[in-house]
Amino acid sequence: MTEAPHAVYGVEKWGRNLIVVTEEGEIGLNNPLAPEAAPISLPGILHDLEQRDIRPPMIVRVSSYLESEIDHINESFAAAIRRTGYQGTYRGVFPIKVNQQAQVVDRIVEFGQKYHYGLEAGSKPELVIALAHRLSREALIVCNGVKDAEFIRLAILSRRLGFNTVIVLESPKEAETVIEVHRELGLEPLLGVRVKLTNMITGKWEESSGDRSTFGMNTDQLVSVIDRLRDAGLLHCLTLQHSHLGSQVPDVNDVRRAVGEACRYFTELTREGAPLTHLDLGGGLGVDYTGEKRATENSINYTVEEYSANIVETVAYALDEAGIDHPTIVTESGRAVVATSSMLIFNVLESTLYDAPDAPEIRPDDHHLVSDLAAVGGYLSADRLQECWNDASFYRNELRALFRRGYVDLRQMARAERIYLSLMARIKALVEEQEGGTDVSDQMEKLADIYHCNFSLFQSLPDVWAIDQLHPIVPLQMLDRAPDRRAVLSDITCDSDGKVDRFILADGASPSLPVHSLPDEGHYYMGVFFVGAYQETLGDLHNLFGDTNVVTIDLKPDGGFELLHEQEGDTISEVLAYVEYDPADCVAAFRKMVDEAIATGTLKAGDRRTLMSAYRDSINGYTYYE
Repeated sequence: MTEAPHAVYGVEKWGRNLIVVTEEGEIGLNNPLAPEAAPISLPGILHDLEQRDIRPPMIVRVSSYLESEIDHINESFAAAIRRTGYQGTYRGVFPIKVNQQAQVVDRIVEFGQKYHYGLEAGSKPELVIALAHRLSREALIVCNGVKDAEFIRLAILSRRLGFNTVIVLESPKEAETVIEVHRELGLEPLLGVRVKLTNMITGKWEESSGDRSTFGMNTDQLVSVIDRLRDAGLLHCLTLQHSHLGSQVPDVNDVRRAVGEACRYFTELTREGAPLTHLDLGGGLGVDYTGEKRATENSINYTVEEYSANIVETVAYALDEAGIDHPTIVTESGRAVVATSSMLIFNVLESTLYDAPDAPEIRPDDHHLVSDLAAVGGYLSADRLQECWNDASFYRNELRALFRRGYVDLRQMARAERIYLSLMARIKALVEEQEGGTDVSDQMEKLADIYHCNFSLFQSLPDVWAIDQLHPIVPLQMLDRAPDRRAVLSDITCDSDGKVDRFILADGASPSLPVHSLPDEGHYYMGVFFVGAYQETLGDLHNLFGDTNVVTIDLKPDGGFELLHEQEGDTISEVLAYVEYDPADCVAAFRKMVDEAIATGTLKAGDRRTLMSAYRDSINGYTYYE
């Protein structure tokens, strides 16, 4: 049976049945809350949004995916608790730092109400966000990170409104600050303590685990804090132990080992007299970006169900053995909750192709190396690929050297380059007919086309640039046709680092992406999926490209969608204000130069309106290509 043209992208592997390919050859979105509904075309959604004058580049958030992930995690823990006979319960919290956008946090709180789902705040601004939400009376607000007296004061005072705000002590110094604020207010805090585990995870984020991790206390510091709280009469306020397992943990056995070590600390702290009721195991639940289902940097070897079961079973066994009541299990899953819910959509503006369909005829006055280069086409065949590649590369390099020294003129060099590119087109075609990799096929990867795309890597996909994070990337249309080119993606920043050159394909990571020749009319759209974690808040203003347009949609059971919220992307005026320019001053300065030009006669008075309108239109416009 012939494989479908879209199979090369591996959507069936990484798409989790959320992202699919429709019969029409388009990317479709399935509704996990209505499995019987037909997938809705993503290009169709874009067409509808464009009718409302909402255009790419944009982030599309799918509210249904957020709700589904929250359900999945909470129901998985509930099932593991029932199956194990666990005597405690589960309370999840969402780390606001993973995606601080209001539309995301608001919906997480809404969807999590029935599960008493809470929030994790790692800074004063995040605590302010958390306290602005009407959480369930049983939900937690877990305060991590470095905390000053103001942070601690607000956390303690919030308890008077009924919030379960837990101050997680990160150091002995922080414990002293809590004691001081407690005495000042005359109110008791709700306390936790963060314990560094010695167990190290594998993967990209291994340094977030182990006793060299940034936050938390070692055993010596822990004992000193226990003694200090006892002396201050606050030991009875210590109800939560926080032990971070690690971030994006790829191997489930690391989860088991870390939870087992956390339980040892829980047992010993209980024996020290701390009335612990909650065991917070931090983040770690990973996302399978590649669909490999293996313990690699961008994948995981377990399911949410297996993760939940391993935690519940390990805690139950360890504390039963110690004769200690089962605590409430807390996890701070962020990436797994929000990653799948957002996608970046952009259009391809143009392409730089590294082959040519034909070659110019040789002229009598051509340099002999141009003739030698053209002659390679006469003996180019499948069994002489390497030889032809070597010869073509040699002749072109020699001609480039002659051009630099002034022995070959511009037009002759241009014709030589065209001849070379036509040879590359023929070599590519022969390579594609061969099975298995060769030296030539490896070299051809270096000649992938460049597709110039309407987005900023640094603003919308910072982890791709900074830490080589892989996200699934796929064309949104024409997937019923075999891709006829391979490309890397370049953004519109003026920076050579602004490109994507690692892609997830069905057979593994690749330095180029199979794509289609750009259509003569209409847009060619690309989608980057699972970007909901960190990417929306980590971006910078490289070249002053600001936030993109953002839409939040809900997938309806009948196969349609509802636009829940639109956030227009940054205007140039807004971005200028971020970097300390007053847009009004910019307009005034430009106007002054226009008036001076009129006064000196270098500009006609009638041109003033045109120039000022162009300047104002730009300063009030979108930072991206329109």
